[in-house]
Amino acid sequence: MARKPISEEEQREIEARRRIEQIAERKKRVSERAERGGLWSRRDFFGRLSWGGFGLVSLISLLAFVRSAFPRVLVLPPSRFKAGFPGDYPVGEVSEKYTQEFRVWIVREPQGLYAIFAKCTHLGCTPRWSGSENKYKCPCHGSGYYKNGYNFEGPAPRPMDRFQLSLDEEGQLEVDMSKVFTMQPGGDPNKQHPDSILKV
Repeated sequence: MARKPISEEEQREIEARRRIEQIAERKKRVSERAERGGLWSRRDFFGRLSWGGFGLVSLISLLAFVRSAFPRVLVLPPSRFKAGFPGDYPVGEVSEKYTQEFRVWIVREPQGLYAIFAKCTHLGCTPRWSGSENKYKCPCHGSGYYKNGYNFEGPAPRPMDRFQLSLDEEGQLEVDMSKVFTMQPGGDPNKQHPDSILKV
């Protein structure tokens, strides 16, 4: 059956009706979105989750890169240091001049000079020299040492160690902390390592 041709006026009516329907459909979508308010759709949620993960990984990578530009360096004090002239040390006295910086006492006795490593042989604390009591006393567990480093009280198992002491070309004392005279239990330090004493 042949279709009846549409007149120009009918065509305009049809187009006007379509425009009205389209406007109504747009309004309906807008009102539906407004009703949903701030809720995310599943697509929005996974999209934001992905971008968040990507940003976190990028930030960690950037921090790791920046951190790698600053390598960890342990600065150690020099193993040798100058300690002045022998005349700076009166006989019978313990010098604490280098205790703070190098953990070393320099002692002068009638037989010579020696450098004691200021480290308790119990657990490694730094003892203190007490001139009035004429002994070193460890503040951690009470170990006591005579002036020559020999242990006589407390839990310390052996005398304190010594470093090598020598004279340089100018006649100054030089302490070599890389050369350690390790003391054994029960022995007089001066007899265990007589070469630890610098005779001047």
